Amino acid sequence: MLFLTIFKYNNKKKKKVKKNIKNFIGHKIRGTRVVPITLKITGLFTILLLLSNFTTNYINLVLNRGVQIKLLNQLLVRDLKDLHIFCNNQYEIFSFNEDKEESVKNIRERAIKELRGEKSVFIGINTDSSLFFSVSPTINVEEAERPALNNLIVEASAAGTKEGAINFYLGNLEYFGVFKFNQKWDTFLVRAEEVNEFYYPTRVVFNQVAVIIIAITIICGFLGVFLVNSLLRFVKLMTDQIMAMRTDQRIGIIDLKDAPNDDITLLGMSFNSLSSNIDNLMNIFKKFVTADVARKAYKEQRIKLEGSSRELTILFSDIKQFTNMTEILGTDIISLINMHYQEAIKRVHRKEGIVGSIIGDALLAVFGTFDDSVENKSVQALTAGYGIQEVAASLRKKMIDKKEEIVKKYGALSAAEEMVYKAVLIEVGVGIDGGDVFYGNIGSNERMTNTVIGDNVNSSSRLEGLTRIYKVPVICSEYIKNDAIRNNADYFFQELDTVKVKGKKEGKKVFWPVPLDVLDSDLEGRLEMFDTALKDYYKGDWKAAEKYFAKCGIPAAEIFISRISGAKPPENWNGIWTMMEK
Repeated sequence: MLFLTIFKYNNKKKKKVKKNIKNFIGHKIRGTRVVPITLKITGLFTILLLLSNFTTNYINLVLNRGVQIKLLNQLLVRDLKDLHIFCNNQYEIFSFNEDKEESVKNIRERAIKELRGEKSVFIGINTDSSLFFSVSPTINVEEAERPALNNLIVEASAAGTKEGAINFYLGNLEYFGVFKFNQKWDTFLVRAEEVNEFYYPTRVVFNQVAVIIIAITIICGFLGVFLVNSLLRFVKLMTDQIMAMRTDQRIGIIDLKDAPNDDITLLGMSFNSLSSNIDNLMNIFKKFVTADVARKAYKEQRIKLEGSSRELTILFSDIKQFTNMTEILGTDIISLINMHYQEAIKRVHRKEGIVGSIIGDALLAVFGTFDDSVENKSVQALTAGYGIQEVAASLRKKMIDKKEEIVKKYGALSAAEEMVYKAVLIEVGVGIDGGDVFYGNIGSNERMTNTVIGDNVNSSSRLEGLTRIYKVPVICSEYIKNDAIRNNADYFFQELDTVKVKGKKEGKKVFWPVPLDVLDSDLEGRLEMFDTALKDYYKGDWKAAEKYFAKCGIPAAEIFISRISGAKPPENWNGIWTMMEK
């Protein structure tokens, strides 16, 4: 248990670290890393800060070196002057005791005291380029290569120059210093310092300052990231929300609560204003095109004239006695059908159907266009079909309640009012068929429409027309029955008839999908009796069929009774009834 707790803690800590790293270095979109603006700004200012500090430090170093050189020259001249005087004194002593070796020894001892660096030198070179003396804590001038120094001395002697500054090499070491001619000893005295040794303290200071600059810059960099993040926090907020909108294929409003009054907030407000306008246009766009077309247009940023053969389910709904309603209600019919469609279309959309077209009293819906749908298209259409019937029933209930309220308050309706009342008791029929159809956009690049074309589309319209004859709310084809049963639909499919509708050459079975939640024992028994009558009807035993049709009490039986009462089956009877009307 303890191990599991530790593991979960470490895992959570790792995720937090990864999230912080991702926030710091940015994330990838389609293989391209999106670097946070905070990192760019901080990085740029860090580079500029380092460049500025190092440049300032270097300029300071160069200027200080110039001052140091001047001071060093003054010190070297002073050292050289003191030694020059001391050499003259030693020459006087040498003239008295003629002990040159002792005088040179004394000069060397005095010269060594004037040296400050490990590689500092005091050299005496005769005019014939021979070495008079040399002293240094670490450098053996006698072994060192000094042709450059000898040449400088020869040139100075030839030019008659008695003193001045001098730069030369001893072996691989570069020196700079001063020289002065001592006439008594007929020699040039040279006091010099090794360049690298002289500049070493300044380089140490420069490096120390550089380390301090880097340390301060790093601290300021992290502090800058924090401060810039704080200043630009709404940039990340806006970016995250916009990317979420892109992923979800939607456009929304950025939450700018507690945002400061700066240009970034103004940018967010401008986006929200643009988003609101686009969202309004998208909502208007979605009202005139199907949901799948709108989704594809949002994803691909265009709508093309294209389509394909697809296996879809088609629902056709029509308002009964619409012509009579229009004559009675006039233009007020618009308000009534809008009340119906307001809820009916919602029932279609809830089951992932799309409204293909609305032509007055008729509505065409298509199911199965969404590839990510988890529910069977035929089951969706059946549920939507009964949903449309519930909407019509609810509207009729409201009208009935309104009538009762008026009658209770004012008395009976007038004849004209009674006609209006009957006209607003809206009833609909629903026909459902499915199969392979053409689905896509047709028209031109200037004006196009989304449509579904196929024999099954026309068939769904014919099936809706049969609801008036068989007096059932929904009629579907055998395709819908088989497709729904394969997907465990909660419907019992009662065969109604085999009909050949107008315009068709073959007869097809039609079915009444009965929801299982309304299929009680009484209805089940009556449907069994209807089924028995239908079998006798198909066999041509119309007398037996008429008896069972009369007993079953199913409204659809009335049409059969009117067909077969007192009649005999026609010759070559095959059980198919030809409809003469649409």
